[in-house]
Amino acid sequence: MGTKREATARQLRLAAELRRLRDASALSAREAAALLSINSVQISQIEAGTTGVSEQRLRRLAAHYACTDKDLINALATMATDRTRGWWEEYRTHLPTSFLDLSELEHHATFRWDVDFLHVPGLLQVEDYARALFSRRVPELPEGDLDMRVRHRMQRRVILESEQPTPYEALIHEAALRIRVGGRATSRAQLAHILEFSEEEHVTVRVIPFELEEFADVTAAMVYAGGAVPRLDTVVRDGPHGALFIDSEPQLGVFRTLFRRVEAVSLTPERSRVFIHRLAKEL
Repeated sequence: MGTKREATARQLRLAAELRRLRDASALSAREAAALLSINSVQISQIEAGTTGVSEQRLRRLAAHYACTDKDLINALATMATDRTRGWWEEYRTHLPTSFLDLSELEHHATFRWDVDFLHVPGLLQVEDYARALFSRRVPELPEGDLDMRVRHRMQRRVILESEQPTPYEALIHEAALRIRVGGRATSRAQLAHILEFSEEEHVTVRVIPFELEEFADVTAAMVYAGGAVPRLDTVVRDGPHGALFIDSEPQLGVFRTLFRRVEAVSLTPERSRVFIHRLAKEL
């Protein structure tokens, strides 16, 4: 059980869930450690994500914590034993950790929802659109770093293009579709790309039109990734200091409700395709 230098968001999530299970059982770290014949420091390290936990110990802890949710326990056991080194590992030390954490989250997601108001969601962006966005960053990125971020964003589309693609739904505001990022030709290519993907069986695209009334109370841009069980869902939102990963059950419930509200007032997939096609012709 080796100590790690930096835990990924997935490892931290496992640690947080184990802490929540212990808190629900009202056992102290010292009491939990005694059940495994280890010391409380090791329990603290497990719950901080700085050291791993074997499947055997995880299941013993869950039993002592009186957790009866077999699906949750199995999902946590999978997280504890997963040794996946995905394609995103080639970017480690070259890109911000949040980029890699998002890629790992998407890789394991059972479904993905996006809500965006100012930009086309990253998974639907064409290369020139992504490059135009990254090139506007302040301070300006060196050319090599810019190329790397664009390449990483394009590789993230693997979850939509694999043999077993992830079910995906994007709710995109009309503003994001009308803003010309990278010029007219890029905008036209971007709309055509969205239309192409929207025809895929596993992809649903809905447009939030300007004409929609009384919409201000449900504006919440988000990435919502489904876990193996609903309790392990994750919301990702942009914050002032980078991506914020949200995983508490009350907050997840709020974002599920917000997504369904936005979905309910958006155009149907069929009307959305007609809408996007019309916008493309106007360019």
